[in-house]
Amino acid sequence: MKVIIDTNGLMIPGQFGLDIFSELRGLGFDSYLVPRASVRELEKIYAEGRGKDRTAARIALSLLERCTIIEENGFTDDIITDMAVDMNAAVLTNDIELKKRLCSKGVTIVYLRGRTRLSI
Repeated sequence: MKVIIDTNGLMIPGQFGLDIFSELRGLGFDSYLVPRASVRELEKIYAEGRGKDRTAARIALSLLERCTIIEENGFTDDIITDMAVDMNAAVLTNDIELKKRLCSKGVTIVYLRGRTRLSI
């Protein structure tokens, strides 16, 4: 099964020390997709951020080699929503507004639960 990982989903390992890939595998996901817009957001956080955010962005950027980067233009949340619907993919995010949008479209949402694991 496919899962699209947004910017804050990729930052979970650096912020909470959680291996998102083993958690996602445990939930049945084996294909990890990241929009280019999320990569740009991570690069910006790494370049301009400080402290824990910068460290989490650096770790997230190093994890991208395990993901397929999808080249799409536009606003990140729009891209993720369209990709999830078109590809019948789940989305890993903790963004409340994005969760609401995805839920209204019937998209499966994977999120951080209790700072210790991922849940659907």
